[in-house]
Amino acid sequence: MSKRQDPALRLMLVDDSAEEAEGIVSGLRNAGIAVRPVRPLNKEELGAALMGQPVDLILAGHPCQSVPLKDVEQQVTASGKDIPLVAVVEQVDTDSFSELLDGIVRALALRHKPPQILATVRREWADLEARRAQRRLETQVRETERRCDSLIESSREPIAYVHEGMHIRANSAYLEMFGYDSFEDIEGMSLLDLVAPRHVDGFKQLLKSMSKGESPPARYELEARDIEGNAFPAVMEFTLAQYEGEPCQQVIFRRQEAAVDPELARKVEELRQLDQATGLLNRPTFLHALEDAVSDAAQNGTQHGLLMVEPDHYQRLLNEIGLHSADTIMAAIAERLRSEIGDAAIAARFSEHTLAVLVRNSDHAATETLATRICNTFAAEVFAIGERSGVITASIGGVQISQKNASVSQILAKATTGVQSAAGVGGNRFELFDPNAMDRAEAERIQAWVQRLRDALDHKRFVLHFQPVINLQGDNHPVYDTFLRLDGGDGELVSPTAFIQIAEEHGMLEEIDRYVVARAIELIAQREHAGKPVTLLVKVSQASLQNDALTTLIGEQLAMRGASGEYLALQLQEAKVFTHLHAVQQFAATINGFGCRLGLEQFGAGLDSFQLLTHVQPQLVKIDRSFIEDIPKNNESQQRVREIAQKARDLDILTIAEFVQDAASMSILFSAGVDYVEGHFLATAGPEMNYDFE
Repeated sequence: MSKRQDPALRLMLVDDSAEEAEGIVSGLRNAGIAVRPVRPLNKEELGAALMGQPVDLILAGHPCQSVPLKDVEQQVTASGKDIPLVAVVEQVDTDSFSELLDGIVRALALRHKPPQILATVRREWADLEARRAQRRLETQVRETERRCDSLIESSREPIAYVHEGMHIRANSAYLEMFGYDSFEDIEGMSLLDLVAPRHVDGFKQLLKSMSKGESPPARYELEARDIEGNAFPAVMEFTLAQYEGEPCQQVIFRRQEAAVDPELARKVEELRQLDQATGLLNRPTFLHALEDAVSDAAQNGTQHGLLMVEPDHYQRLLNEIGLHSADTIMAAIAERLRSEIGDAAIAARFSEHTLAVLVRNSDHAATETLATRICNTFAAEVFAIGERSGVITASIGGVQISQKNASVSQILAKATTGVQSAAGVGGNRFELFDPNAMDRAEAERIQAWVQRLRDALDHKRFVLHFQPVINLQGDNHPVYDTFLRLDGGDGELVSPTAFIQIAEEHGMLEEIDRYVVARAIELIAQREHAGKPVTLLVKVSQASLQNDALTTLIGEQLAMRGASGEYLALQLQEAKVFTHLHAVQQFAATINGFGCRLGLEQFGAGLDSFQLLTHVQPQLVKIDRSFIEDIPKNNESQQRVREIAQKARDLDILTIAEFVQDAASMSILFSAGVDYVEGHFLATAGPEMNYDFE
C-alpha cells in the first residue's frame, strides 16, 4: 500500500447480518489490516455515509434485504467518487458471475472463504491506492512541467531539447548565444547546423552512436558557429530527458573562453564528480549514471546490475578504530572494491558507509558472480587501517535492472532492502533481487530468521524496553508498557515487526510470550521487594490461549518470586478476542484468580466493540491508535474517544490512549475523560524504568 496519513482501511459493509460483518472485520484485522468500519442499516444511511465521510471500499452482501445491491450501485454512482464495490456472495455460477459484474461491481468475494475475501480486499485497496497515486502524480507532473518550463526559460544556461538531432525546444539564452530571435527560427533545425565545419564529421559520429542507444560523453568539446557563421569554442553536456512524453536529449551549450586551459577544465570536472575520501564517484554523479542505465533498460530492453555494499557492524568498527578514522575505513574498503571490479563496472560512495556498483550490460548470472566475488574477497583478506588490522565482511543487496523494474526509486528501494535483509541475518552475504528466484530467497531468509529466533530463546537474547504510562487523573503509581526487542549481538536491537510474523507462522509465539511474561514477573518482584512497586503492561498473543501453559507459568512464577499479581496486566488484541472468545474467557478467569488484570488492545475499531464486553470483562482497554494519531483535527475521532471513555467509565474499566504526539492531543484526551496516556510526546521507550511519575 502507498504511504499515507491515515493507514487504516475505511471500509463500508452493507449486510443484513451484524455478526457476518463483524466476522469479516475481525478477519481483516487478524491479517494485519487496520480497519475503520461503518455499517449503514438502510438506503438513507448509506447515502449519508457516502457523502459525509471518506470510504475506501464497500463490501455489499448479495442478496441483502436492508440495502439491495442495485441500490448500493446507484448510490455509489451518484456520489461520483472512485469507490471499489465488491459483492459478497454465498456462491457463484457462470450466469450470476456475468450478471453481477455487468454494473460497477469490480469483484466478487465468497462469504465463507475468508482467504479469498482477504485477497480481494487487498487487491481492490491496492488498485484504489494506485489510481489515487496516479492522479496525484499526473497533477504533480503537470505542475512540475510548468515549473520546469518556466525555470528553463528564465535560466541563463543555454538549454535545448533535441530529438534525433533536431531541435524541438530551446530557451532564450540558447537563442541569444547563436543569434536567433525566436524559436521558430531554429525549430526543426539540426544540431549539425550549429557546428563549425571542421567538427561536423566527428559530431555526426556522436549523433549516430547516440541514435543506437550508446551513452554520450559527460562533456563534448567542439567549435560551434552562430547565425552569422562566427565560430567559437564550446562545451556540450547531454542528459536523457522527456519532452511532451517523448524521449529526447537535453543539451546544454556553454561558450568556452579561449583563455581556459582545456586540460585544467577536464581535471576540475573529474574532481567535481568524485568523492574525495574514497576516490570513487560521488552520489549525484552515480545517480546520473544509474538514471541513464534505467532509461536504457526501459527503452532498449537491456539488462544492468546494481549492487549496494555495506561493511558489517559498522558502528562497532567505528567505536573500535575511532570516529576520526571513518573516511580511512571507507577509503580502504573502496580500494578493495575497486580492485575487485576493475573496469567492468563503476563504483561510488552512495552514503556515509554504503558503496554502490553499477554493472552495465550484465545479466543476472554475471551480477550474481560479481556479488559473490566481492563478498568472498572482503571475508578472505585482512584490512589494514592505520596501526590496526582485521577482517571486515560485507552485506550486499543487489537488483537486476530490466524493463520490468525500470524505475530508479524502486530499484534503489529493492537494493537497500537487500542490504538490510542480508545484514539482519548476520551479514557476510548478499541478496540479489530476482523475480524468478523470489520464492527461494524468501524461504532462505525465513529459515535464517527461524534459526535466529531459536538462538535468541535458547540464549536469552530478547530484551524488554519500557514506556511510561501516565495517569491523567493524578495517580502517581508507576506504570510501564513493555516492548519486546531482539538483541542482534552487535549492539543493534531489532523491532518485532521484523520477525513476529515469522515467529507466528513457525509456532514460536507461545514460547516468546512465556519468556516475556516470566521476565516481567521477575522485574515486578525485584521492584516490589525493593519497596518501589511498578505495574507492567505485557502483550501476549492468541497462541498462548490454545492451552494453559502460560497461565500455569504465571502462577508458578508469582509464587516462586513472591510477587503480587495486581502489578501485572496482560494485553490481548481486540480482534483476536472475537475469534478466540471461549479461550479468552478461561484465560481471563484464571489470571484474575492470580490477581492479574486483563487488557484489550486496539479497542474501538470494530463495528461494535462494546458488544464484546458482554462476554469478556477486561480491567483496562487501550484505544486503537488510529483514533489518536489525528485526534486534534478529526472531530469523528474525538467523538469516538469520548464515547469509548464514557462507556468504559460506566463499566469501571480504565482507558489508555497510546501514540500521543502533541500537547493538543493531551488536552483533548484529558477533557474526554481518558485515564492514561503514553507516547513519544511524553517519553520514548527505553531499557530502564526511570521515569519520574511525581
